[in-house]
Amino acid sequence: MDQQEKKMKLAVNGGISFGAKLTAKQLAVIAEYMNDGDELELTTFQQLYIEVLENHAEKIKEKFNEVGLVCYPVGNFVKSLRTCNFCKGAEEEGMPVAIELNNRIAGKSVPVTLRPAYTGCPVGCGEPLVNDIGVMKVKNGYDLYIGGYAKGKNAKTGILLMEQLVPERLYEAVEQIISIYAENGKKREPLYKFIDRFGLENLKNQLAI
Repeated sequence: MDQQEKKMKLAVNGGISFGAKLTAKQLAVIAEYMNDGDELELTTFQQLYIEVLENHAEKIKEKFNEVGLVCYPVGNFVKSLRTCNFCKGAEEEGMPVAIELNNRIAGKSVPVTLRPAYTGCPVGCGEPLVNDIGVMKVKNGYDLYIGGYAKGKNAKTGILLMEQLVPERLYEAVEQIISIYAENGKKREPLYKFIDRFGLENLKNQLAI
């Protein structure tokens, strides 16, 4: 291999389904693009990090997609949606809504990595209250939390921003929040600090809550 060839990281998972799972075929395809001694990094956000040659990245993404693997950029982007296991079923716990939300927001550029999470019932297995943006399905609506943070002495639960949203309003609100944060956040300013600086009421006013 040319010593000058650059490598890049891809974040990979099996998409949004019943739990964070990979099939044997998916693992075999990933292994095709690894050398002896290479390692996969398993993140807390239901993703695997794999290093690939930059000039082969698009071809590798295509091969991954063929077996149902989904690829996301690594860095200052919106992460793929962390979810629960949908233990009561796809429809009851809103899997189609989680999939659509993920499709709309994952990979968007932001001041620093933003972690969204989703759970299909109030048990909260997807941990929506301790992530930047959290969605909890409650009965027939969706509650939206923002500003949660899970690390260190600054750990805090998110703020309940909106309740019992219909899916389209949920998508719209989350996309607006991310857009406002992307436009007004400082470099490497996490969302909870941005909310403190920007002002919760100011944010609400821009969302027309």
